[in-house]
Amino acid sequence: MARFQRFEDIEAWQRARQLANEVYDVSDEGPFARDFGLRDQVRRAGVSALSNIAEGFERDSPAEFIRFLTIAKGSVGELRAQLYIAADRAYLTPQQFQHLCGEATRVSRMLAGLIAYLRQDSGR
Repeated sequence: MARFQRFEDIEAWQRARQLANEVYDVSDEGPFARDFGLRDQVRRAGVSALSNIAEGFERDSPAEFIRFLTIAKGSVGELRAQLYIAADRAYLTPQQFQHLCGEATRVSRMLAGLIAYLRQDSGR
C-alpha cells in the first residue's frame, strides 16, 4: 500500500465525503428535513467519519491515526444505525436505504482494511 501524502488521497476519506454529501441530500427532503433531531444526528455522524480520518492523518503518529480511524469506523456504524430509523420512519425509499447502507458498509470495510494494514506495518 502506498504512503499517503494528504488525507484527501485516502480512498476511504473520499468515499466518506461522498457518503456525507449524499446523506445531506436525502435529509433535505420531505419529512426527513422536518425531523430535526434525526436529521442533524445523521448529518453529524456522516461528517464525523471523514473528519476523524482527516484529523487522525494530520496527527503525524501511526498510533493516533489508527485511533482516529477506529473512531471514524464507529461513526459509520452510528450512521448505519440511524439510517435504519430513517427507513423505519419512511424518510428513505428502500432504494435510498440500500444504497446508503451499502456505501456506509463499503467505507467501514475500507477503514477496517486500513486499520489492519497500519497495525501490521507498525508491529501492533
